[in-house]
Amino acid sequence: MTKTKIFIADDHALIRDGLKKILSEYDYFEVIGEAGDGQETITKVKKNPPDILLLDISMPIFNGFQVIERIKNLLPKMKIVVLTVHNNESYISQFLKAGVQGYLLKTAPAREVVLALEAINRGGYYLDPSISRFIINHYLDNLEQDNLEDWDGLTSRELEVLKLIAEGYKNQDIANLLNVSVKTVESHRYNIMDKLDMHDRIDLVKYAIRKGIIQL
Repeated sequence: MTKTKIFIADDHALIRDGLKKILSEYDYFEVIGEAGDGQETITKVKKNPPDILLLDISMPIFNGFQVIERIKNLLPKMKIVVLTVHNNESYISQFLKAGVQGYLLKTAPAREVVLALEAINRGGYYLDPSISRFIINHYLDNLEQDNLEDWDGLTSRELEVLKLIAEGYKNQDIANLLNVSVKTVESHRYNIMDKLDMHDRIDLVKYAIRKGIIQL
């Protein structure tokens, strides 16, 4: 089995140790390095690039945003998950525009970190559920201003489920994020496919990309 290589950057050793302990319980993750400041992070990641960088925002020397700028210049395909206490709109917007694949709050339970890394490793994106709700609500508010016919009769909830499916989430993950049952998610998935006359996830992903619901 090919392991997903993880690098942890946080100025608190307790946080780093906690994340290493969580990930050590999953044999498909391998923590290949850690750093306590931005400069050390850049130096180590450049020398031994991981698959995914778990990055704190508030670090000495170079902060999280400065680290992302430099790493994206050096290693543009590097996948980055921001781990932070900040949940305000300006931070979220700033880091999503910078090209991160994930944004997690430090209040997230251990399983949430694992779900995020799994989704991102599959090529998807992951936002902390509380942030996901903010982003999705903002997105759906904008949809209300558009012609509903553009969405082939899909309801707001079905668009929400479609977005998560297209991003690579499994039914159980979607159920957890939306606080509904797996059967409810399966029902939404069936209705979406029926309305769009589609038969598999690949078709849904293509539709989501074409409609701008997700981006490559």
